[in-house]
Amino acid sequence: MLALVAGAGLACDAHHLTAPDPEGSGAARAMRAALGEAGIGPEAVGFINAHGTGTPHNDRAELASVQAVFGRCARNSPLSTVKGHIGHCLGAAGAIEAVVTLETLRRGLVPPTAGLTDPEPADDIDFVQATPRPVVARYGLSNSFGFGGNNASLLLASPEVAR
Repeated sequence: MLALVAGAGLACDAHHLTAPDPEGSGAARAMRAALGEAGIGPEAVGFINAHGTGTPHNDRAELASVQAVFGRCARNSPLSTVKGHIGHCLGAAGAIEAVVTLETLRRGLVPPTAGLTDPEPADDIDFVQATPRPVVARYGLSNSFGFGGNNASLLLASPEVAR
């Protein structure tokens, strides 16, 4: 086994055809549902694979949702996204992000966010920049947010959790 799907969450805020709710309410509901299904708290998440579209409006909304769910724990869960490396693959983005989350658990290495030089809020979230970072994680959260306010979060667990 490569990983275990420990939890999944879906939510639709239907805020706008292309723009997410500015406070990330739907995204936060999806993340909470994934954690709830797994029966874990945010402190157990070893890293977050952000959807990270690279647009100021969408990234602010996603970061607001991460802060709402993780609070102070956001500082202890490295966050990165691969969009800057591969582009936005539309409908395939969620599948690719899930594979990156699985490989991060398997290899113990969080990929950096390409092009991220001056993140905000820099003090509240542990952004992975410039170089990959080693991590020992039992759980990784993969976010995938789409048009129309559709939000999905997939919580993967390392094989050790299933044993």
